[in-house]
Amino acid sequence: MKIFVAGHRGMVGGAIVKALEARGTDELVTRTSAQLDLREQSAVREFFQQEKPDAVILAAAKVGGILANNIYPADFIYENLMIEANVIHQAYAAGVERLLQLGSSCIYPQRAEQPMREDALLTGTLEPTNEPYAIAKIAGIKLCESYNRQYGTDYRSVMPTNLYGPGDNFHPQNSHVLPALIRRLHEAKLEGRDEVMIWGTGTPRREFLHVDDMAAASLFVMDLEKATYERETAPMLSHINVGCGTDVTIRELAETVAAVVGFGGTLAFDPSKPDGTPRKLMDVSRLTRLGWQATIQLEDGIRQTYAWFLSQEKGSLRAK
Repeated sequence: MKIFVAGHRGMVGGAIVKALEARGTDELVTRTSAQLDLREQSAVREFFQQEKPDAVILAAAKVGGILANNIYPADFIYENLMIEANVIHQAYAAGVERLLQLGSSCIYPQRAEQPMREDALLTGTLEPTNEPYAIAKIAGIKLCESYNRQYGTDYRSVMPTNLYGPGDNFHPQNSHVLPALIRRLHEAKLEGRDEVMIWGTGTPRREFLHVDDMAAASLFVMDLEKATYERETAPMLSHINVGCGTDVTIRELAETVAAVVGFGGTLAFDPSKPDGTPRKLMDVSRLTRLGWQATIQLEDGIRQTYAWFLSQEKGSLRAK
């Protein structure tokens, strides 16, 4: 089977490619953003007409944390809408019958009942700090639904909780909370600082899934028989949540990262900074019924991620 993985250089796309290679997928198709700009309709049309893949995994997206979403809202909604619309439509036009789109747990309302079920979609107001990104990801779900309803395609969506792992973005301003904590606490340890200030109150609860678990879950959902997927996502042939089913407070997360990194100073919290959604825990009962569960424990995953971060730091020093 010829599979196109869009976004193969990203954290999730890279993990999916690794998982596909491990199971001996016969033909993988990838393109860097320099080779194929997924925001450009004509370029995407030409690519699909030439390659004609049998299946598509859409892991390409513009992503970032609270700060990045606040600073670049237009970029987040525009780029993600363009990527989804171009890839999904041109996949259909090229005769691709099966496609898997990766979304985000931010699609759910800010005050959604916890844990968040798939049918909570569009039942309330979104979290303001990442509303543009969330709207784009909701549009991706609805694109898949609509093509399935109108054309009988088999386009599926999985909504992961907060992801982390090797290949994550550790940028000091544009990263998500877990990699941001790893970098800040690592640097604080090296600088011998006594205290690290963390945004918010530390009380919001978040769920974290290792990227290798996400890759495994994505392929599991991709491999489901069409009738099985449709039965579980009826009546709208919508999406499936992916998570581990447990969460921690931001304070607990920071304490775990500090222990892994070896930072022995004080963790202080700044309540004047935004907390974001009070809690984000996915209801993963649908995926559990189908037969898949996460296997990587949070502390083990953080240790693995920190080891990868250190290897990249050393690589950067050797390159200088």
